[in-house]
Amino acid sequence: MTEFTALMAGMAKSGDGWNAHVSDDWLQGRTVYGGLASALCMQAALNEFGDVPPLRSAQIAFIGPASGQLQLKASVLRKGKSTLFATIDLIGEAGLATRAMFCFGAARESAFSHVAIGTPELKAPETCPDFFKSAPPTLRFVQHIEGRYVSGSPPFSGSDDPQMTLWLRHREPAIKPSLVALLALADAPPPAASARSKAPSPISTMTWSIDMLTDNITTDDGWWLIHNVAEQIADGYSSQAMTLWNRNGQPIMASRQNVAVFG
Repeated sequence: MTEFTALMAGMAKSGDGWNAHVSDDWLQGRTVYGGLASALCMQAALNEFGDVPPLRSAQIAFIGPASGQLQLKASVLRKGKSTLFATIDLIGEAGLATRAMFCFGAARESAFSHVAIGTPELKAPETCPDFFKSAPPTLRFVQHIEGRYVSGSPPFSGSDDPQMTLWLRHREPAIKPSLVALLALADAPPPAASARSKAPSPISTMTWSIDMLTDNITTDDGWWLIHNVAEQIADGYSSQAMTLWNRNGQPIMASRQNVAVFG
């Protein structure tokens, strides 16, 4: 097994890009799962561009499977006085696997402050049942992640209410809160649409749009609370909304995913 911090630290410069090797314990079936692909793209951006402003938003497309020796190539789209737009391509043995576009932006003085995102009930994660205990063996990456079920509908429960709330954290004890580590966690839960099915069936995230709500990426004891809700499921696709808070109930990330639903 490879710890998350060792995996990111092992990324090496190669020509005009970066190389990364992901061990099998981080795979979902035959591919790197979307959260880790996103984290690898972010780490490559930080390696390539150095001291960048905080991330404000991201658009990530999961184009194909990422396996074997991975290459990451970073490009600047535009660099202004306070913002940097960049793309990162993650390429596997089968070709382009993930394309991420990141918008980094420095904070500026503003007369406005407004928060409309509420905070759900913060049940202590220690009192909540293990979420990944019965995960299928194909989801090998979940051995690195601790999940606690808070509320909602479990995957493959046949529920008419496809939404779930979970506590998540890395199992690696020495890991520190960071944007890279957070991206790997935020895409770890199964899509909320999985709750509609009565039996396991393939589900694959197509795109992920992220808005960061703060540049203060901190929490207590490594725990983050995430709520996923499928707002629409039709024609083999689902649109889901995701909100993530830290242990103290501060909203950290709001995002959306388009998910392919099979079966």
